[in-house]
Amino acid sequence: MTMLHDDEPSTTPDSQVASAAQSAPAAAPATPAATHPATPAAPAASYRSVAITAEQFEAFSDAHPLGNFQQSPGMMRLAADQDGHDVDLVGIESDGELRGAAMMVTAKSHFGNEGSIWLGPLVDGRDPELVRAMTAAIEETAKSRHAYCVTCWPADVYRRRTSQGEPDGEANNTMMDNYAANGWQHHGFTRGYGEVVNRWVYVKDLTGIADDKALLKSYDKRTQWSVKRAQSMGVHVREIGEDEFDVFARIERQTAERRSFKAREEAYFHRFKKAFGGKAHFMLAEIHIAEYVADMEAKRKALREKVAQLQAKYDVHSTTRTERQLGEESRNLAAAEKRLAEAEVFAKDGDVLPAAASLFVEHPQEMVYLFSGSVAAYKPFYASALIQYEAMRLCLERGITRYNFYGISGVFDDPHDEGRGVLEFKQGFNGYVEELAGRLTLPVNGLRFHVSELAHKLLGR
Repeated sequence: MTMLHDDEPSTTPDSQVASAAQSAPAAAPATPAATHPATPAAPAASYRSVAITAEQFEAFSDAHPLGNFQQSPGMMRLAADQDGHDVDLVGIESDGELRGAAMMVTAKSHFGNEGSIWLGPLVDGRDPELVRAMTAAIEETAKSRHAYCVTCWPADVYRRRTSQGEPDGEANNTMMDNYAANGWQHHGFTRGYGEVVNRWVYVKDLTGIADDKALLKSYDKRTQWSVKRAQSMGVHVREIGEDEFDVFARIERQTAERRSFKAREEAYFHRFKKAFGGKAHFMLAEIHIAEYVADMEAKRKALREKVAQLQAKYDVHSTTRTERQLGEESRNLAAAEKRLAEAEVFAKDGDVLPAAASLFVEHPQEMVYLFSGSVAAYKPFYASALIQYEAMRLCLERGITRYNFYGISGVFDDPHDEGRGVLEFKQGFNGYVEELAGRLTLPVNGLRFHVSELAHKLLGR
């Protein structure tokens, strides 16, 4: 499922989410949790596969360092709502304690049933015995569903990087070796947006940020300016209910047409809200025209007075400095006049104008920025930056210290890359980058798997 992050200057499939709305088991934007300490390994013989309930799965996901909304009861409900999708929970226990869990969705493809595990399984990939036990349990479940293969996108961080893409720590090769040792085939360390699940995500750590003032100060200067500018231009952000999802869907549809994406129908957002309940936050940024006009009129008045004073000063005694100041303030006055004229045009559309909309999904481990769209005509109001700020304020209120912007292309050295605008927008909030493992496939029926692989190669997929 393609996510539109149109608040950035450019957004192709900037991120994607595992969606039961797809006809085949595709998945979503890669969303990992931060690097975590290794779970103490239990003796190999003590690991065993167990049946777990949705309640047990939820508790485990909520507490696990790699827990995320893709591996949650909410995603179970969303997947189960799609015809032809079967949902199974796999658990690994040791000494009466749940040590690993995974939600697997099975759906039909051209070559038979395929299993998908989005941002999972929830195991420490550095524990070889735990990976072995989980793989065996996944394979057994896949066979029961007559699936010829299972694809997973681990949430484990392969390598942490700086905001500029430079390595910031060692690569997690142990995790990769453990999956390979158990038959999982890696599809490569890719870049770009071609994968079903993004390998690259941008994250901001909110640890230690105590209040709104500190939050704003943590951004770079330009992003701080954008947020303040939006606030001063009458932009306000609020969470909307299902009775206003038509507005959300309309903004997404307009964005999709502008960015050449296939838009989601409004019904999908209702299904998403039904599945995730209060953990799904649909937020709308609106321009209050009267407030904006009042602010601009006050600025125009102040600028007129300043220009008059500088003109009088210049007439009495002309200096280069006064001339420069007069020119600068005159240009500011002209800009204010222009904005007021634009406001008169905007006012014809209504008193309160929806400018941007975003969907955020809450999980105890993180807040995920999932969908967004914006109205091109209102781009100068910087509504998208303000929505991000408000979503992070919600994190502070909820005690969530990880804010996940989701996908970037993983290309940092090409100013012409399709994801450049997306990257630069997110970099303005001063976070860091997580490079994930990517796509791993476990053949369950060797013959059918090899036939499907050959067909994909011949078709160039």
